[in-house]
Amino acid sequence: MKLATGAADGLPGTHQRVRRTPANPPGLSGGERAGPPPVVTQHLTSDFYGTSCPNVFKVVRREVFKALQNEMRMAGSLLRLHFHDCFVNGCDGSILLDGSDGEKFALPNLNSARGFDVVDTIKAVLESECNGTVSCADILAIAARDSVLLSGGPTWTVLVGRRDSLISNQSGANSGLPSPFDPVDQIITKFAAVGLNTTDVVTLSGGHTIGRARCTFLTNRLFNFSGSGAADPTLDSALASQLQSVCPQNGDGNVTVALDQNSTDLFDNHYYNNLINSKGLLSSDQILFTGDAAAAASTKNVVQSYGSNSSLFFSQFASSMVRMGNISPLTGTSGQVRGNCRVVNSN
Repeated sequence: MKLATGAADGLPGTHQRVRRTPANPPGLSGGERAGPPPVVTQHLTSDFYGTSCPNVFKVVRREVFKALQNEMRMAGSLLRLHFHDCFVNGCDGSILLDGSDGEKFALPNLNSARGFDVVDTIKAVLESECNGTVSCADILAIAARDSVLLSGGPTWTVLVGRRDSLISNQSGANSGLPSPFDPVDQIITKFAAVGLNTTDVVTLSGGHTIGRARCTFLTNRLFNFSGSGAADPTLDSALASQLQSVCPQNGDGNVTVALDQNSTDLFDNHYYNNLINSKGLLSSDQILFTGDAAAAASTKNVVQSYGSNSSLFFSQFASSMVRMGNISPLTGTSGQVRGNCRVVNSN
């Protein structure tokens, strides 16, 4: 398996694909950031664990690296966990809580949210190093950044200091998370509800340059689209034929396909060129470029800009991830630092 090289945190990666070994994962020679003063946004700061758990970033990077060596798909899964966590009651680790009434079992997450075992592993190592110190919400934020970086994408300074929620909001997940079937205006509305703008919509959708999607989210475009008896006309015909063989009508909806058919495991801007060439897999992706003229007017130009300028996409993706990570965090004495990310502390 190949992973991207990355410089120390806060410095650009080389974005090359090379073989590494678990004994030497990238970016582990130093702390989160050396030299410049810490970054602070509201109650979150880059050096929150500077004295209480100074190796937190090294531990998370190492464990994410191991997980990606085992299965590269996990990068997209960990990125998605952070996204789905932040969109429901803020970035508070609520998606990690077990229980049939929790967010894990909301429709957008059922049989698709994954990576919980990786989070458990990271948490166990951190508990052995600095018991009761690092929140599960912060683990998600750091793991998401490292997943992107190790897949060849940009890096950014992860602000930390979040605490974990005491509850999980299944109804909020069902209503607040963007759906692959939502129209553009509804997606924009859901992003606006958590303080993100239309540029963030297009930018964070670019996370679909890695990861996989279940057939159940694609078949609406492959067969009898809008009652037409044919595939979605905005889907490239050759790709539609290919996908129909992998995701047959009335087939197993849990079969998965790569979201970016051109560079499956590499974080790059091919996602946007896919949209321009009618090769976006999910309806919610493709409509950013070919949706209703009025609704897509605010997204199409951004897609074109990112498709022609990878550096611009990387820069904006990093900024949007920081903004998303700042959604309604629990800080101070609110919430708790869970000892086990799956359950609320008993005392």
